[in-house]
Amino acid sequence: MTLDLDRQFVPLRIAVVTVSDTRGPGDDRSGETLASRIEAAGHVVAGREIVLDEIPAIQSVVKRLIADPSVDVVITTGGTGFTGRDVTPEAVEPLFEKRMDGFSAIFHRISYEKIGTSTIQSRATAGVAHATYIFVLPGSPGACRDAWDGILESQLDYRHMPCNFVEIMPRLDEHLKRGKLRTTPV
Repeated sequence: MTLDLDRQFVPLRIAVVTVSDTRGPGDDRSGETLASRIEAAGHVVAGREIVLDEIPAIQSVVKRLIADPSVDVVITTGGTGFTGRDVTPEAVEPLFEKRMDGFSAIFHRISYEKIGTSTIQSRATAGVAHATYIFVLPGSPGACRDAWDGILESQLDYRHMPCNFVEIMPRLDEHLKRGKLRTTPV
């Protein structure tokens, strides 16, 4: 894995959504962790929101963001555990047109190296909807750091070789143009 410095960096517009019943703008450490890493990498924070742990509320925000042509990536943090209020995967996965199963596998591998078997308590997931990447992360700053530093920073960098998410972005909506798959999120 290397950077091809002959390629020009392409800044993406990345929205951060914190899912929480208890966090506000002043104590959203996970959202801040992501926003600071996004900006440090040279990308643009396209917006930050905090939404309650409720399926309709989460879906409303994510649907609006993926419908916005100026948003390339949506990252949620929070609501991936097993308690009754942890509903982010249930809210977001039905919106996926394509699942990214490898994200969860790699996330858990990275997480296992740091927290051991406790990684099984996260239901981190990812997919693509409306030509937008969506990543669903746990609500801890450590998990957000692990996902960004270990996966997202390199995959969201056009210079990352041998391949990256940025180079395939222009083709994410091919199915919409051919009309072969559903074109609107659930």
